[in-house]
Amino acid sequence: MTAHWRYLDSLQPLPNLFIQAALKRKVTGTQLPDLGLRNWMSLDAEKLAAYRSVCGFKDDSLLPLTYPHVLAFPLQMQLMTSREFPFPLLGLIHIANRIRIHRPLGGVSQLYVSVQADNLQAHAKGATFDLITQVEDGLGLLWDEESTMLCKDVKLDGGISGDFEPASLAMSELARWQAPSYIGRQYAKVSGDYNPIHLSAPSAKLFGFPRAIAHGMWLKAHSLAILGDHLPTSNVEIHVQFQKPVRLPDNVVLSASAAGSHGQLRVENEQGIVHMIGSWQPVQE
Repeated sequence: MTAHWRYLDSLQPLPNLFIQAALKRKVTGTQLPDLGLRNWMSLDAEKLAAYRSVCGFKDDSLLPLTYPHVLAFPLQMQLMTSREFPFPLLGLIHIANRIRIHRPLGGVSQLYVSVQADNLQAHAKGATFDLITQVEDGLGLLWDEESTMLCKDVKLDGGISGDFEPASLAMSELARWQAPSYIGRQYAKVSGDYNPIHLSAPSAKLFGFPRAIAHGMWLKAHSLAILGDHLPTSNVEIHVQFQKPVRLPDNVVLSASAAGSHGQLRVENEQGIVHMIGSWQPVQE
C-alpha cells in the first residue's frame, strides 16, 4: 500500500483528463507509483437521480451500492493520468471488480474518497493491477472497491495469476432486458466515463471493437438494481469478473442463486455467451 498521500483541494475537469489520456499512448515503466490521492466530495441530488434512472435503481434513502464508484471516478482518472502513472489509460481493460459495503449507504452528503494503485502482477495477457478506492464518512470506512485492470502492453516476470471461481450454486433466471445501442452514451453522461469503446461503433472500431460495448460497471450496477432485496444492503462483499463484453445492442439474461447472505450471479446473452459472473458474501474483515 502507498506511503505517500496527496490531498487535493480541487480536481481537474474530466475533459482535461481525457485529453491527457488521449495524448499518452505508451507504457513508460513497469512499477506502480507510491502515490495516493484524497479528496472530499459532495453528493449532487440531480446527478444521483440521473444515475438511478440509467442503471435502474429505485429512489430510496440509500445510495445505490455502486454509486461510490461513480463519485470516485474523477479522482481515479486524476491518478491514472498523472505523470507518475506508467500505463496509458485508454489501453486498460477492466476485468474484475470487488466492492464492500461496510454499513448502510444512507444519511450521507459528503464523503472522503481515497484512491491508489497496488498489487501489480503478471497475467497471461500482460499485467494486472488493482485500483483501490476507499470511501469514508464521519464514522469511518463506509465502502471500498478493488477494480482489477489489465494492461496488455506490459510483460512482467513471475507467476501468472489465475481467476478464482467458487463451486457453482443452483441459479435461476431473474430477468432479461435489452442493452440498447445508446446505453454507453447514457451511462457516460451519468458516470463521466467517456471511453470511446463505449460510445459508438465508429469510435469503438478505432480500438479494435466491431461495435460499441457496454460499460462493465453499468452491467454490474443494473444487475444489482434488479437483484434489489435479493442480497444484503450492508456488510456485503460483491465480486464480479467481466468476461466477454456486451456488444451493443444485445439482449441479456440475469440469473442468480437464492436470496441470502451468500450467493452467485451470472449475466449472459440469449446465445449463451457469458458476459459477467459474480458472487456475494459477508465482508471478510
